[in-house]
Amino acid sequence: MCSDKLQTVDVKSYLIEQGIHFELFEHKAVFTCDEAKAEHIGAKGIEVKNLFLKDQKSRRFYLVVAPANVAVNLKELGLMLGEKLKFANEENLTTILGLSPGSVSPFGLLNDHENAVTLLLHNSVGDSEFVQFHPNLNTQTLDLAQPEFRKCLPLFGNKFEFIEF
Repeated sequence: MCSDKLQTVDVKSYLIEQGIHFELFEHKAVFTCDEAKAEHIGAKGIEVKNLFLKDQKSRRFYLVVAPANVAVNLKELGLMLGEKLKFANEENLTTILGLSPGSVSPFGLLNDHENAVTLLLHNSVGDSEFVQFHPNLNTQTLDLAQPEFRKCLPLFGNKFEFIEF
């Protein structure tokens, strides 16, 4: 982003404008999957972790969405992608997705105006009847039926793929 002030999309308003239905759950701030689980949020969606990764030279960025109980081996995933992967830093997160740590979700892609990030979703996320994500705030969770979430994917404008890893 080129501007001094980060412009982020209001996810809930955007989804309503797009006719995408969701259920909203408010809760105390959660920064990890364990904290979210302990909150007993009540959403029906599969519990996931969202990992913001990049290649070694910071040329390519990936948002990896996997079930909370699935270990993500960065070396193996990197081999699948032909990359050496590492976690993106907080500056990358803020500059590219307009997010702070603990708020990462696919909805951050709405702030990726250059479509620099590739979204990689574990197959089981695509197979789940419902999904749940922060609306770029870690004090709220949105629960979406799979067909509603699928409507979001082309709206992001980013490349995306469901994969097994």
